[in-house]
Amino acid sequence: MRHFALRAFLKTRLALSGIAVLLLFATPQNALAQQFPVFRAALAESVASDPKVSAFYRDNDYAPIWTGAEHATRRQALLTALSRAPEHGLPAARYDIASLIKAFEAVESELDRARLEAKVTKTFLQYARDISSGVLDPRQIDQSIVRVLPRPDPKQLLQGFITSTPASFIRNLAPSAPEYARLFRARQDLQRVIAQGGWGPRVPDVRFAPGTSGDAVVALRNRLIAMGYLQRSAAASYDSALQAAVINFQINHGIEADGIAGPATIRALNVPPEERLKSVIVAMERERWLNIPRGERHIWVNLTDFTSQIIDNDQVTFETISVVGAQASDRQTPEFSDRMTYLEINPDWTLPRSILARSYWGALSAGGARHLQIVDARGRVVPREAINFSRYTPANFPFNVRQPPGPSNALGEVKFMFPNPYAIYLHDTPERHLFRTTVRTHSSGCIRLNDPRDFAYELLSRQTDDPRGLYHSVLNTRQQTRVYLDEPVPVHLVYRTAFTNVRGELNFRDDMYGRDAKIYDALLRAGAVENGLRI
Repeated sequence: MRHFALRAFLKTRLALSGIAVLLLFATPQNALAQQFPVFRAALAESVASDPKVSAFYRDNDYAPIWTGAEHATRRQALLTALSRAPEHGLPAARYDIASLIKAFEAVESELDRARLEAKVTKTFLQYARDISSGVLDPRQIDQSIVRVLPRPDPKQLLQGFITSTPASFIRNLAPSAPEYARLFRARQDLQRVIAQGGWGPRVPDVRFAPGTSGDAVVALRNRLIAMGYLQRSAAASYDSALQAAVINFQINHGIEADGIAGPATIRALNVPPEERLKSVIVAMERERWLNIPRGERHIWVNLTDFTSQIIDNDQVTFETISVVGAQASDRQTPEFSDRMTYLEINPDWTLPRSILARSYWGALSAGGARHLQIVDARGRVVPREAINFSRYTPANFPFNVRQPPGPSNALGEVKFMFPNPYAIYLHDTPERHLFRTTVRTHSSGCIRLNDPRDFAYELLSRQTDDPRGLYHSVLNTRQQTRVYLDEPVPVHLVYRTAFTNVRGELNFRDDMYGRDAKIYDALLRAGAVENGLRI
């Protein structure tokens, strides 16, 4: 009996880039009967370099999962997914469908088939890794992106695949978060706009306000119509409908929503769809990096939007504007996820060495900065007169420098702790004027909250009927006190220049740290190119 199932011609029709392609998987008519010892030995050798793949095949007695006649459904599911990889912003050349087809056509022996089996498995695992957890390793792109990627386990992937419906399993490899699906649709929409010639002529660089009229207003009107912010109209004046459209546009682009189309609004309006598409492609990659359970309740801090939210079951239950790290490379807020475990009310502030060196050492060593205390390893205050500052630098100073609790403390009256190696947390601040700025990049890395008390009340509402009373009873002691959360809350510090709001509308923000530009360039180097257009 011939067990080599590909002896007969197997014809699989596949829609590839909109063209029906006939894939011919065959073996020569004079193929020898299958020799399992040869196949097993060759397959074992071909997968030996990957211990987990090797373990999978060993546990399954080196049985093929791709190259048998009964595996046509699996092959078709994989090839269909690979053909659609560009729709996800994945580098299709990495999976090399043509090479796979050629390898199937070239099978002459059990040795060839074993090597082909290993090749298909390697391609499947590469695709699964890319679409589920990202094409890139962000830590190799920017040192401030310190996210741990949810890389799938190869053995578990293969085991799950062979026990599932192939097409469904592969389809479900993409992130399940609703945001990914919305970004996917936004990418398709932008590509259609680009194919149709864009959003039309640029808007003249003039100031538009209610009462303005003329050709420039017509250009503004037509641009907003093309972008979906305004119903079709023949009006040539800046009327209430046009003003409402401008306000909506401003909100979705992080611009002060005053209904006046000034320089910032015109600049944003004139950004071409090709540039917006780049932001969406990067956002999809970032979603893959965060393809993890985010928590039924979690905290979402979008650095580019300067907001901090508490989200319950995908609904925003609290939001406050925020201040984030400055744009200098050593003060930018990093991106990572962790768990908030406690609040510290009436906190003191122990200065990080970097801040001590940058902002306080000169004054401290000259006898100034009297609001700061110098403490030893046991927390005891050391008299300044006992210290010869000329013997030290900020790097070798053997003491800590801290600011005790109080109304002028740099952390305000409360900080929200998710202990991490980067000394980043959320906190109050006495510098209230900073929240009145538009680009709120002012901190040394931590996130400052405009409404810290309300943020605390919402967090504590899960563990007491009187969160306000609990908070103020501790605050009124004026003693530094930790209040632990009964259930730790996941915290996600993210950086999204393209994202959707609760209504599904696409929003854009500036790439203030330049991280998205680096990611996009890295995606290009990885081969994220479609139809010859680098988008």
